[in-house]
Amino acid sequence: MNVIADYHTHTVYSHGKGSIEDNVKVAISKGLKTIGISDHGYKHMGFGIKYRDIPKMREEIDYLREKYPNINILMGIEANILDEDGNIDVDDKVRKYFDYIMAGYHFGSTPTKLIKGSLNHFINLVGPLKKFAIKYNTNAVVNAMKKNDIFIITHPGAKAMIDLVEVAKVAKETNTALEINSRHGHLTIEELKLIKDIGVKFAIGSDAHEPESVGNFIDGIYRAKKAGVDIKSIINIDGR
Repeated sequence: MNVIADYHTHTVYSHGKGSIEDNVKVAISKGLKTIGISDHGYKHMGFGIKYRDIPKMREEIDYLREKYPNINILMGIEANILDEDGNIDVDDKVRKYFDYIMAGYHFGSTPTKLIKGSLNHFINLVGPLKKFAIKYNTNAVVNAMKKNDIFIITHPGAKAMIDLVEVAKVAKETNTALEINSRHGHLTIEELKLIKDIGVKFAIGSDAHEPESVGNFIDGIYRAKKAGVDIKSIINIDGR
């Protein structure tokens, strides 16, 4: 499998270790055709991007596009799914700056409904209680895809248990890819086997938090092969 695009990378604008240009340079050195900068959404209390930095990031990426014309540099975001209604932290004022939107569930995101959202965060953190949050988590992901134009759902199931089959069905309907995340364990081999024949699309992502990890797809590729995922269903694979 030849992965030609890495849509999931982080920089110092959220909690990555390198600059946007650092990620671009590594992507070029590894022969990628596309590099996406997708820092965490601004409603994460610990390491989200600063709202005021979004236009600045856009300017920086536009400058780097001119400096490095041989690679496609995109500005994305890994938005936080904030509630079971599917709200994410990308409002109408900043949506225009992004070339694509990814979204996922993260501990530490600011809930829109303080008590209910905080309780769900707590339940998702406590092993024996996690199963009680499946309905909430599934509704959150499903409604996020229905309500927003989401390119990729990041690491589905990694931080919150979901009904993966239901999520995959809606992902197919909304033309949303599900991520095979090389940094986290999800989607697992078993999860991929469960949904690979539904017709959903996949994207392999590095989830790089340091420049040297950009384009590191080893574990994601391994899981995809082991599960027997059709190469044609992976959007960032060169199938030639």
